[in-house]
Amino acid sequence: MTEELKEKITTVADKLLGLMAVEAKTEVVEEEGSYTLNIEAGDANGLLIGRRGETLSSLQFIISIALREELGEDARVFVNVGDWKEKQEDYLNSLAIEAAKKVRETKEPYPLYNLNASQRRIVHMQLANETDLITESTGEGEERYLVVKIKE
Repeated sequence: MTEELKEKITTVADKLLGLMAVEAKTEVVEEEGSYTLNIEAGDANGLLIGRRGETLSSLQFIISIALREELGEDARVFVNVGDWKEKQEDYLNSLAIEAAKKVRETKEPYPLYNLNASQRRIVHMQLANETDLITESTGEGEERYLVVKIKE
């Protein structure tokens, strides 16, 4: 099923990109029960990523829905455009380390706003092994944010 599923992911992605009038190179990589669709579209990478990765998230959602309709089951597919996810993860890990440093210096909680759920998860994971700190998400919906603070 692996090769067949990789072909289906590529077919759906190529069709969607064609509808968007975007020429791109696609590659599907299997990773521990999930699949990553790597897209390289040159000058159109920014268009496919969108503001704060919103278009990229939408592409991932649409591809997942299309595959569910075709296969009758869910397939875990992640979309990455122009290595954006790696760059985003590096940035968020740096942000987490900087927040931890400020919390240790000031002993005051440090809020991180404007992060979506997957971004908050990256920060949580980066700081999970810090024995003197905790991270927690606070608020609801669009107002949800992450706080880094000293463990009591």
